[in-house]
Amino acid sequence: MLTVGQGFAPRVVFAWGFALALGLCAAPATAKGPWDLEQLAVAPAVQWGGRDSRLQAIHFVGPRRDGKPTQVFAYYARPVGEGPFPAMVLLHGGGGKAFAEWAQLWAERGYVALAIDLAGHGQDGQRLKTGGPDQDDQSKFGKFDDAGVREMWTYHAVADALLGHSLLAAQPEVDKQRIGVTGISWGGYLTCIVAGVDPRFQVAVPVYGCGFLDKNSCWIEGHFNKMDAEQRSRWVKNFDPSSYLADVRCPILFVNGTNDFAYPLDSYQASYELVPEKLRNLCITVNMPHGHQAGWAPREIGLFVDSVLKDGAPLAKLGPTKTDGKLVTAKITRQDDAQPVTLASAQLHYTTDVGPWQQRAWTSVAATIQNDEVRAALPRQADDKAAPRVFFFTVRDQRGATVSSPHLTLAP
Repeated sequence: MLTVGQGFAPRVVFAWGFALALGLCAAPATAKGPWDLEQLAVAPAVQWGGRDSRLQAIHFVGPRRDGKPTQVFAYYARPVGEGPFPAMVLLHGGGGKAFAEWAQLWAERGYVALAIDLAGHGQDGQRLKTGGPDQDDQSKFGKFDDAGVREMWTYHAVADALLGHSLLAAQPEVDKQRIGVTGISWGGYLTCIVAGVDPRFQVAVPVYGCGFLDKNSCWIEGHFNKMDAEQRSRWVKNFDPSSYLADVRCPILFVNGTNDFAYPLDSYQASYELVPEKLRNLCITVNMPHGHQAGWAPREIGLFVDSVLKDGAPLAKLGPTKTDGKLVTAKITRQDDAQPVTLASAQLHYTTDVGPWQQRAWTSVAATIQNDEVRAALPRQADDKAAPRVFFFTVRDQRGATVSSPHLTLAP
């Protein structure tokens, strides 16, 4: 039920749940891509290292490279208690590593966590003798043929994530029916692929990363424009998240900023719109900084995962942004059987700029919540050339968690 207040930005009780979505997660997805899902569903051999309280360094056997098995380093973190616990696979971005503090953060939330190194490095940051591909541009974008697909970085990183899932599911302290994945930047890109490839995952949170990298991203000039048509098509078919997001069958929260240098809002929107609407959730904020610590900091991530894997109170959810030329609106989506959460405030964000998304300036104004709708007057400008071109809403609940509506772009 929504309790409607009067006046500006009233407090509203919001209810929304994931029971139906969780049922969809168990449905099989069509196998796509170069990965052998049956083989990767088998728990890999693990070498357990020394344990320090909740944290343990491990190595597990990864996919073959040049015909030989690889070695993958990871941190395994445990919560306090007996379990069985839910669990999370953690995928870092470019220049990152298996972050011990990230794994410990999830352990403190009550999850077994596996933070995987995706660059073939060990605990000391040095290359492993039998590590997978380094996380460099050549390993990501270098020329390959159909026979060389399984030598590329994305192939290995996705395979490592799927093996990480299988490793967690084999542990007696883990509830194998409650395993999720989150990743930051290139790890968010991987999360988009993994969530579409592996139907075992029950929840996914890609941060920054998205698909349609060949359409608009920071890699257009340096890489995609240098590929011939055949190579570009092969890369997109095998390694762009746009080839897999339509197969996502679990609740997914997309987290990004309006001005991200790598993953602009047009490619971002095209990516999340591939996911069935009842499963996709958005947390787009103005000028969110890009980085590992910034990428795992948003409170919305833990609350969203809790709402799926722990029956926690859900985040709010907004439908499409619409306008009649005078008023901008978005519906609040809800399900009556969910735990209620109170909405405290709302904002409309808009830009009058055109050109590169990374360079656009945004203005934020207060919006009103009435019944099951967020609304605000369409901002007017004296000069039509300075009229708003793009806008979206955010709403914040009493926990300080913020979600957003899809952005609406008006023709100039």
